[in-house]
Amino acid sequence: MMGASLSPYRLNKARELYNLFNALNSFSYALLAGNIITIYAMRLNASSTVIGVLSALVYWAYFFTPLGKGLVKRFPIVKVFAFAWLVRVICMIPLVFAPFAAASGRNGTALGLMLLSVFGFHFWRGVGTIGNNPLLNALAAGPDRGGYITLIQIINNGVSMSSSFALALVLGRNPPLALYSVIMTIGIVTGILGAYLLSKLPEPEPVDEKESGGFLSAAKEAFAQGPFKRFLLIFLAVNFASALSRAFIVVYSKEVFFQGDGMVSLYTVFGGLGAFTMGLITKFLVDRIGAKPLYVTCTIAGLLSLLPTLFLFPSMMESPAQVMLFLTSVHFLVSFAFLGAEGLAQTYFFGLIPAKQMLNMGILYYLVFGISGGGGAFLGGIFLDTLSRLGLTVFLSYKILFGLLVLLLCWALFMQRKMIPLGALSFRGAMEVMFSFRDLRDITILDKLEKTHNAQEEEELLEALHNAPSRLSAKGLLDRSKSPRFSVRTESLRALGSLQTLSEKEAQILQDDIANNPYTTAYISARILGSHGFSSAVPLLREKLKSGDYMLAGECMIALANLDDKDSIPDIEKIIQKSKNPRLKIMGVTALGIFAAPESLSTLLELLRAEDPPPYLRDEAVLALAGILDIENQFYPVLVRYLEHPGMGPALAQDEAEAAYEFYAAARQKQGVKKQREAMSLQTARSLQSAAGAFMKDSKGEQLSRWMLQLKLDGDSAFIQMVLSEAALDNDLVPHERLRLLICQWASCRLRALARSL
Repeated sequence: MMGASLSPYRLNKARELYNLFNALNSFSYALLAGNIITIYAMRLNASSTVIGVLSALVYWAYFFTPLGKGLVKRFPIVKVFAFAWLVRVICMIPLVFAPFAAASGRNGTALGLMLLSVFGFHFWRGVGTIGNNPLLNALAAGPDRGGYITLIQIINNGVSMSSSFALALVLGRNPPLALYSVIMTIGIVTGILGAYLLSKLPEPEPVDEKESGGFLSAAKEAFAQGPFKRFLLIFLAVNFASALSRAFIVVYSKEVFFQGDGMVSLYTVFGGLGAFTMGLITKFLVDRIGAKPLYVTCTIAGLLSLLPTLFLFPSMMESPAQVMLFLTSVHFLVSFAFLGAEGLAQTYFFGLIPAKQMLNMGILYYLVFGISGGGGAFLGGIFLDTLSRLGLTVFLSYKILFGLLVLLLCWALFMQRKMIPLGALSFRGAMEVMFSFRDLRDITILDKLEKTHNAQEEEELLEALHNAPSRLSAKGLLDRSKSPRFSVRTESLRALGSLQTLSEKEAQILQDDIANNPYTTAYISARILGSHGFSSAVPLLREKLKSGDYMLAGECMIALANLDDKDSIPDIEKIIQKSKNPRLKIMGVTALGIFAAPESLSTLLELLRAEDPPPYLRDEAVLALAGILDIENQFYPVLVRYLEHPGMGPALAQDEAEAAYEFYAAARQKQGVKKQREAMSLQTARSLQSAAGAFMKDSKGEQLSRWMLQLKLDGDSAFIQMVLSEAALDNDLVPHERLRLLICQWASCRLRALARSL
């Protein structure tokens, strides 16, 4: 059994076997039922209608999927899948003899054998397809669901591209019909081997028929849901355009530009390259940005791929090289867009449908796939033959056909806006990711992170994410935050903190970390919540102020300050006063500086009154005071210079006072006589220099205190004025030269502010 009971090791082994099966299956399909059937039929002089029928059978196969459901009620689903896959290639045996009928002049018989074989092939393919979705859904379990589904498409497209290239070399321009018999035989043999490998895969979890209900009731319930019904309509339109354009772009190359079999096969190689390229892009992005924006992107690309057929004429291409370049581009873009759209539609479908409905809804999905694809190919052939009978040229007929497809895709794009995102980014957000070097770089790092099993490499990759943060990395970082290694958890949280935005869900995970992991990573989570402004965390942060983990308590104080929770100021001030831990005191002081509440001035000044406070605590207290005084930016460079050259304290204070006086004098000079009389006199303003000098050199603050009291201030500024004028006279505070320098700086800044107010 597969699913929850299958271990990661066995799941990987099953995936390896399934990957090998897909490689063989794609090779066999390319030789038996790919574009080679269209080329083969054209060699047998088949009409557009017959070609349309042959192309439509690829999609009509899905009409027989309900027969497969009847079989899986009695037999294991993988056994049904493998048996049908075996019988379908056996049905192609008559096609091996078609060239001999054609060689004897019986083209009708040859076409009959072709139709019979191709019908049998797709009949049993449809029966067996019932097992594809449940099996793939089980194998794609896990966070890399979209990536693994896309990997299967990459394998299929890569093998198909290589097979098409080999066919192009083998077929040449006008190969003998017997060569097709050899190719078909090889396809049958490899198909039998692929069916054998398929039979060795483990069975997916069985679906309870009572729980999932019957097909009709499940379909009725699904159609009652707007999102699912809308998706099916869009899927029908896009797949109709996909089937028709991919089937007849081959015929377009032969009938409009007269290309040979080998050249057409070569163009299909470039078509395969387009699909392969889209697969790589999708695998890289789908699990990061979601299926919806990529599905929209593929639809736009499909529309653009058809536009050249509307505006270019054969006469505009003067050389075979130009024709080849044009057809190569069209084949590449058509496959790039439409095969990419098919794969993304399946990924979106898996995300839209509950697992219990996968079997029934898988049938509905394939029926819609068959109706749209088969209808596109069949109606396309009839439409072209009808236009031909009406006397229109081949070239004009294709112009009309592709023009109608462009209109259909425009409608599909309009409808895609209303698809539910299923957790995907918006289309605009997805485009920003696709064209952002930083986001693409982070996706690459995340992919490496998921594959690595080396703790040191994990830390290096997490450090890289920290240095170049991207919103896309959030989920991967949260996953790594649960690592058993402490250093990995720490680095993942650090990288998470560097993101510009976090969701409420991610914030809740960080709160859980605070509650459950003290003494380890809780303090980092507290810091992140504070810096990202999550006020919902305030109650928890207040509670953890009393934590025995001093790092956590300290970060909670700073986080509460960043969240401007002024109600927590009294608790923080009590911690600063009572704690003996210098680090906790410093973090509390920093928090008060962030709050910038004038009422906290007394608490900070009390710290400086204590006997011999630690040096860094003194510096932090003075800087917090500067924050409250709103002069931190002006004071910090002065403090740094003072710490480098402590003897320069008086000179620094007097320089600031002199520069402030000159600024004031220049501003006063520009005012009228009346304004000058109302302003502070130049003599009083100049006296700040001598007051600052006396305070810094001799610790005499009387003159500076009187000077500050002359300022006409109100509100918080008046309160600060009173506190600082008293501090300049306090014998316990005056010995702190850093504080004296701060008070002088505040006075100089007030003089500048006075000048600006004139």
